Amino acid sequence: MKIAMIGTGYVGLVSGVCFSDFGHDVVCVDKDPNKIERLNQGEVPIYEPGLDILMQKNVEAGRLSFTTDLKTAVDGAEAVFIAVGTPTRRGDGHADLTYVYAAAEEIARAATDYTVIVTKSTVPLGTNREVKEVIAKAAPELDFDVASNPEFLREGAAIEDFMKPDRVIVGVESDRAGKVMADIYRPLYLRDFPIMTTDLESAEMIKYAANAFLATKITFINEIAALCEKTGADVKSVSRGMGLDNRIGNKFLHAGPGYGGSCFPKDTSALARIGQEHASPMQITETVMRVNDGVKTRMIEKLRDICGGSFNGKTIAVLGVTFKPNTDDMRDAPSLTIVPALVGGGAKLRVVDPQGRHEGEALLPGVDWLEDPYAASSEADALVILTEWNEFRALDLTKLAKTMKTPRLADLRNIYSPQDAKDAGFEAYCSIGRADFGLE
Repeated sequence: MKIAMIGTGYVGLVSGVCFSDFGHDVVCVDKDPNKIERLNQGEVPIYEPGLDILMQKNVEAGRLSFTTDLKTAVDGAEAVFIAVGTPTRRGDGHADLTYVYAAAEEIARAATDYTVIVTKSTVPLGTNREVKEVIAKAAPELDFDVASNPEFLREGAAIEDFMKPDRVIVGVESDRAGKVMADIYRPLYLRDFPIMTTDLESAEMIKYAANAFLATKITFINEIAALCEKTGADVKSVSRGMGLDNRIGNKFLHAGPGYGGSCFPKDTSALARIGQEHASPMQITETVMRVNDGVKTRMIEKLRDICGGSFNGKTIAVLGVTFKPNTDDMRDAPSLTIVPALVGGGAKLRVVDPQGRHEGEALLPGVDWLEDPYAASSEADALVILTEWNEFRALDLTKLAKTMKTPRLADLRNIYSPQDAKDAGFEAYCSIGRADFGLE
């Protein structure tokens, strides 16, 4: 089957590569000629483990190609996926659908035969029906269907999520479109992965509801962590005890500096806006957004405490600035709130992140970038673990403590225990939802 993928951002590129690995003939389209040139040279513009190898494999097999020519890509395609950005619109918190509608109109003018036009981008309820209207207006004679096929990819594990999904959601209005979508996902169907077919609006809502619920779990455990700090409970024990209940589960119950990334902030904001527009306020989601912002502020105060009440004149080593490990994505990362507060307070920052420097240099001015945690910690007044990269999970704490000017550790991902820090020679330690020691 020939598929055109419009947009080579995170979702479009991962989806296009994986569809080609299913055996489909995939052409990925982007307006940015520099990006297409890099892709044609075998360069992957994003960091996603394993994506470069899978992309090369399918390019060499002749199933995957990249172009700026949308018309050629769409010609003869049985399905055209829209996977362009839907950033939060300034001023009202809604998803900006400019690129979605523009792509739909271009597809309409390029298509000649029956085509299923599939929205892969995350879009508010009713968008697919609006896409249908845009296409019908641009090409009144075109025979087409629209479909909604939201993505559920975790950055850092996207290929695994695509190839072995918890579920695939497909929203369609006709059996004909349903058949095309079933053929596209046939390799997953044959391996008994759940493929759920529903209406357009339900498919759109499932995406928002799922992400808002996961954001709620994260925010809930962060509130519990704050209470644990006041009462002497250990949030790691609480999380584990909760997660053993099958009705709750242990995923997304890890206390930390708040959620970030490309999905949760944008999707919670959009869902809240959708609720307001339909006079059905999403009060839980709105509270989650507010509490998550407060979590980041609380982290700054924890760091101020471990620095003796002031950042001024302090040298602080920060390990990890991407919103999560195994990605170079900095969008809405907690570091974008925390690091500027430290710099603004007069601290000298040394930052280490395996993949974050490329984006981080522009987003986090006024910091020094190093490659080695031990070099970053040398003669430092405090060490902060902000992203739980595997490289930071087995550090020699004793060695770190000995190289620091004042051995103080802020473990904002609860990688190490207070006893680990004490045994290693740290004079002060703080984490999330557990016992601290040595704070002034």
